Amino acid sequence: MDDVDGAGHRTPASSTDWARLPVSHCQYLVSTVPGASGVNIYTLGDDLLHIGGPNQFTGFCGLHTGSIEARVRVLPEPPVEVEGGWDAISETTIWCPSGRLSVVGLMGGVAEALIDVAVPRGLIRTRVHARDRLGETVRTDGDPPERHELHVWPVSEETPWRTVLADPGGRAWEQKPVKAAEWAMLSLVPRPSSRPAILPPLPLDPYEDDTGLSRVTVIRHRPTPIEVPEGVLPVGDLEVRLDRVDGETLTWSWATAAEPIFPRPLSTLPDDEPSTVRLASGPDGFTLRHEGVLGRHASALGLIWDHLLDTPGSYPWVETLREQAAKATALAEKTRRLQAERDAERWGGPPPSDRVRRLFGQAQPLARIDRPLLDRIDALPAARQRKAACWAARRAMRVAGLEQIGWIAEALADAEADRPLPRSFTEQSGQAAFQQLMSDPEVPHTTVPLRLDPKALGTHDVPEMLQQAAALPALTALANADPLAAAVDAVYNAAIAHGDDCDRFLADAHLALR
Repeated sequence: MDDVDGAGHRTPASSTDWARLPVSHCQYLVSTVPGASGVNIYTLGDDLLHIGGPNQFTGFCGLHTGSIEARVRVLPEPPVEVEGGWDAISETTIWCPSGRLSVVGLMGGVAEALIDVAVPRGLIRTRVHARDRLGETVRTDGDPPERHELHVWPVSEETPWRTVLADPGGRAWEQKPVKAAEWAMLSLVPRPSSRPAILPPLPLDPYEDDTGLSRVTVIRHRPTPIEVPEGVLPVGDLEVRLDRVDGETLTWSWATAAEPIFPRPLSTLPDDEPSTVRLASGPDGFTLRHEGVLGRHASALGLIWDHLLDTPGSYPWVETLREQAAKATALAEKTRRLQAERDAERWGGPPPSDRVRRLFGQAQPLARIDRPLLDRIDALPAARQRKAACWAARRAMRVAGLEQIGWIAEALADAEADRPLPRSFTEQSGQAAFQQLMSDPEVPHTTVPLRLDPKALGTHDVPEMLQQAAALPALTALANADPLAAAVDAVYNAAIAHGDDCDRFLADAHLALR
């Protein structure tokens, strides 16, 4: 069936078949972005429809649990007149970025015909019609089934929800515009999660892809003169600047606040482009037009303007943001203290330089046995660090009886002469050199206590390890192109190779590296 426009022309419309939609708790959901969060029900709405944010709303039935009949009609333009034969009619505007709309039961019940219904992309106006909304306690077998019909058409302007036809027996719900405005502003400045990402980000959801959709206009009308706030609207780490252009025009622009309140302030603006606020008066009252806003922001901005116009000077989101900032600050301080405690345990005191903290080798183990020595190595110039690495490697070879083993002596001499080590010491972390060490009959075999943690000192049953295996990493460390990393690893492994003489070696190292 076609619709007739104001000029009498017929334009095509489309409609789904009537489908049985499972409902529960007298509710069903209409959404253009599955799973999107929004305003709680009982915030704004009437006996038939409660708004739920930019992408959804809740419909209310007479039936508590069971199935109703529902269908969706998609119109190319607004209907000329309100259809008769219905008990209640309400409408609202929602944002549809992908051109798909679904009607589902509150608990997830679905009718296939009402899933991903093709509708216009962008802003759409949705008018809900209902009849025969009878509850189980009064419904009889002779009563017709409850029916809900949704009419959908494209619009370029976001206007408030409204009751078109009130159900005479319907309930008058309390309206909470302050809570709606608070939710709306917080939805525009969401805090990023403090949890580290454990999975790569998902590709852009097609439901959220509004690339290429035009900007829209938010419209609010009042019968009395409109008072628009000028200057700065506080929004935590951000602010809205309303600057007067002339008597009837202002610009709305987002900016970072001069004094952010969160320990990790927001730096991304909800919209980088300024938009225009125009005021006009006419015989039926006064109109505010907020032009050039992002379509996904239109619903929230409409709720914000409703509050600003009706309650000038009130910013309910500010206190909520302050409470969130106080909690975030307390958590950041707690995290800092815990991190300081962990760092003290890992590093034997305050964290060293960033360069040392980035090392992958033996920096932390060396810090735990002699933190001042680690700092001393870090403070040396690169040439001295390289010499310190060679000095430590020779001491390790000497204490393990390897200084006179031919192939080891040659490698050590190469390093001291600033020549490359043989490939057996440089490839695969020196695995070939280690295998040669274990198979060379001239290599002595002695053991030393394995005390990797100072807390193990004084304990019983200290394990032992082959002294030569403990010493060789001090030599392979010289293959590292970073002189700091080479020095740290060589000194630590040399200390371990000295076993019970570790303290004497560390004292000698302090003297040698002064």
